Amino acid sequence: MASKRQLSVGRPLMWVGIAVLSAGVAVGAWFLRTSGIESGVKAERSASRASSRGVSVGRVMVVVIGVALPCYKRAMSLPDMTETQIRRYARHIVLAEIGGVGQAKLIASKVLVIGAGGLGAPLLQYLAAAGIGTLGVIDDDTVDLSNLQRQIIHRTADIGTAKVESARRALGDINPEVRVVMHPRRLTEANAEQIVAGYDVVADGSDNFATRYLVNDICYRLKKILVSAAILRFDGQISTYKAWRGAGHPCLRCIFPTAPSEDAVPSCAQAGVLGALAGTLGALQATEVVKEILGIGRSLSGRLLTYDALDASFDEMAIAKRPDCPTCGTQ
Repeated sequence: MASKRQLSVGRPLMWVGIAVLSAGVAVGAWFLRTSGIESGVKAERSASRASSRGVSVGRVMVVVIGVALPCYKRAMSLPDMTETQIRRYARHIVLAEIGGVGQAKLIASKVLVIGAGGLGAPLLQYLAAAGIGTLGVIDDDTVDLSNLQRQIIHRTADIGTAKVESARRALGDINPEVRVVMHPRRLTEANAEQIVAGYDVVADGSDNFATRYLVNDICYRLKKILVSAAILRFDGQISTYKAWRGAGHPCLRCIFPTAPSEDAVPSCAQAGVLGALAGTLGALQATEVVKEILGIGRSLSGRLLTYDALDASFDEMAIAKRPDCPTCGTQ
């Protein structure tokens, strides 16, 4: 049992801590509210709940003062951010790793998405919601009834419509501030360089080897960051390629030097694919694209992340840069 002296000393310290916490919460919430971000109120409530659950005063103070205020200052240094944008992207802006400067980078960025199908559908929607300023969509297909099981950007009423047009309408509903550039054609050797050159990052969600290898080679040549994913049945994989940066940064051909024949690996139409799996890998792609634009976190360059939906497990494989790689090798 604590002595009377310990209790008499502990109580004043406890009340001092509560007073300091309350002051910190109030100041943090005031700064957030004055910047037009209503999440300050929620931050105050969250901090109060954390305190009642035994979270230390010091930790909550770091959340309120150390994170919220720097984000506020960064947002205020960007006069081009409108009040509507601040409200729309509030949950990004209060993240210390993004803030106002990071959100401005997203708004200024240009991302090309290869394919408006299973992977492209969730990928495009999350990128539009994140505020990517310009989204390019390349696909030469039309919406079919069989697509709707996984290509969630399209609706039943869109059957027969060009996928790029269906995607454009959906993205406009999500975020009308995003500029959507439609490329209603197949990516080929003849047009790939011209199309890819206009973007900062490329996200490949194509469903054939010829396109994947073409995109890999063009992105290496033009020094564009490539975030590539693939799905089949219950399995998916994703990696980021920026091989022009040298050691530690392989490309797709460092893993698979040559593309297998189209008959060697079954397509989704032949082998099937879990619809929700496309959402899992498409969301991962969107996350990696945002990370690459902002330069935050650990890149997937040099790593291949695989996902087994049946086992609910992720595995990671290190990828070595091959000196004899036909695209990025030095030999």
